[in-house]
Amino acid sequence: MNKNSNNQRLPRAKGIDMGTYYTPKECARKVKYLVLPEMNRKIVEEFITILGMRETFEEHHVPIPNKVVMYGPPGTGKTLTAFYMAQMLELPLILVRLDAIIHSHLGETGSNIRKIFEYAKATPCVLFLDEFDAIARTRESNDEVKEMARAVNTLLQCLDDFGDSSIFVAATNLANELDRAIWRRFDTKMTYSLPDEFSRHQYIELLINGFEGEHGLTEEVCEHLAGCSFADIEQIVLKAKRKAIIEHGPLTREHIFLSYEEYSPC
Repeated sequence: MNKNSNNQRLPRAKGIDMGTYYTPKECARKVKYLVLPEMNRKIVEEFITILGMRETFEEHHVPIPNKVVMYGPPGTGKTLTAFYMAQMLELPLILVRLDAIIHSHLGETGSNIRKIFEYAKATPCVLFLDEFDAIARTRESNDEVKEMARAVNTLLQCLDDFGDSSIFVAATNLANELDRAIWRRFDTKMTYSLPDEFSRHQYIELLINGFEGEHGLTEEVCEHLAGCSFADIEQIVLKAKRKAIIEHGPLTREHIFLSYEEYSPC
């Protein structure tokens, strides 16, 4: 278990820690190479601005948004956005481990969900659940598992009682499979997709910055890696950098092309 300087303990399930604790400083290191689409950047900036005007919004009896759902393909920046929000809000981030929450015993999953939400209510933080569909799947499915349906009911209650001292952030690759009642609980929704040419170029520049490379490398790499996610691009460029370091030379097109073939992005 990761702890902060005050040694706060995260909720546990049968002796297993249900989350990992990241300080705002640790979150800042995580988002060194974050590239957000313009629309999502505006959403995040507005979200943070509103939270900084809490008293003003309360005077006008306008609720403060504190539940965010992000959806889109893997590797497109959802998790990094959660870290970025925690950094900007100067709050710790709790990354929940779904394998420690979901349990086959009757009622255990719902109990674990309550524990993590009770922790977040008592301790201001950004509570982050990745692969959210694992516990928020629609209850209308023909292959519905009763235990998970009960877990969704518990989750709904926890979201309704969440309060406003913490922020709840969920990410999923399967937005269409979320229960509709769960979906309605979120006041902020963000869509993610594979990076366009501008975003790819911006991201590749960040990754290569400070590393000696061939002239015009960024443009050619940007074209070659069209269709890749941010996560794919990062792994390919890192692999290429390793090849350049081993050879004691600059980063070349050949390094990138060979790394692309070896990595074989989907």
